Amino acid sequence: MAFVESPVQLLNVLEWAYRGAGNALAPPPDAEPRPLRDGVPRQPAARDLTPLAGDLLVVVLAPHDPMTRGQLRRMCELARDQGHRVRWEEARSGPGAPVSTIGSLAGPLRRARRVVIGDPFSRYVQLLLTLTRARELIVVDDGTATMEFVSQLARGERLVRWHRRASWGARDLLFAPVSASARRKLTPKNRRRVEIFTSMPVEAPPGVTVTPNDFAWTRATYGPPRLTRGTDLVGTNLVETKVVDPERYLAAVAALARAHGATRYFAHRREHTDKLRRISTELGLEVVRPELPLELVARRGPVGRTVLSFPSTVVHTLPLALAGAGVTVAVCDIDPSWLTEDASPRAEDFLSGVSGTARDVRHLPYTPVTAPQGPKYGSYPPPDPSMRLNFS
Repeated sequence: MAFVESPVQLLNVLEWAYRGAGNALAPPPDAEPRPLRDGVPRQPAARDLTPLAGDLLVVVLAPHDPMTRGQLRRMCELARDQGHRVRWEEARSGPGAPVSTIGSLAGPLRRARRVVIGDPFSRYVQLLLTLTRARELIVVDDGTATMEFVSQLARGERLVRWHRRASWGARDLLFAPVSASARRKLTPKNRRRVEIFTSMPVEAPPGVTVTPNDFAWTRATYGPPRLTRGTDLVGTNLVETKVVDPERYLAAVAALARAHGATRYFAHRREHTDKLRRISTELGLEVVRPELPLELVARRGPVGRTVLSFPSTVVHTLPLALAGAGVTVAVCDIDPSWLTEDASPRAEDFLSGVSGTARDVRHLPYTPVTAPQGPKYGSYPPPDPSMRLNFS
């Protein structure tokens, strides 16, 4: 049983299932032998049967963001094509939705022997973890957040996303017992195995198994891609998370495009519509809003011979997904002067670590920028969530 909230999480669940397909029906390595009855191993009761990698039930806890929902719908189609069962839950559709969703999932979750999650920082997932009795917990990648999760788990710290400041507001205090319980569930014990399935360079905490994700399913299913003569630039949501100043970001994108001849800009699914409009109209880049995670889009092609990115998940995943395709992935570091006053104190070190630990990439120096003149991104009105603009 797997719980996902984003397209990338679902992609990584498919990668995990593909890797485990060869021994999907084998019992966990630490499973106790079934008791004998008349010399024959006792067969499991119906309540003991759990979908494993070969019979996987994926529960989508649908978010509000329309772009994320669109990508998730398409990823669900791919999951069904692979023979997996998918259950779409409108888990955030109203005040009563969480109670209804958790109530409907409580029974299957308590019976599950193996549970796969995509976002250990999610309060929804943490609440669900308090209900499980699973002997195996698998955490698949949710981007670079996996690196912070592993570090916090190893230090026994409260789970807080790297770009947020640690706080103890009223909601945090109310949820603290649930978060602490989830953290304990994610700590291995004698009768509980914890695995992290990741493409990130992490060091396994004591007792935790780390399994590398090399995007074998993606490479086996798609490609090799057709390469264009141009350079592609990958966008991030560092502005939207208030880590990087919007004007500095736009200036850096312009400088990179000029220096490397970039013509296309692959937008992050959570980038602000007005920011993307400026990238299109002021910088002259073709803005592409992918309908699938970038690893799949790039592997299917066409893709530039060089792909530029700021520190983000793709500097770790694209070299794996595009292995053997002849594509160079380059990462441009974030100058500390680009950070906003609202950025977390951990932001500079974290982004530096994301860039510095990336393998099989070309490292670019800081891009000197001068903030362009124009309307401040922060002064734009909130975007209409129903808008899905194509600037190409």
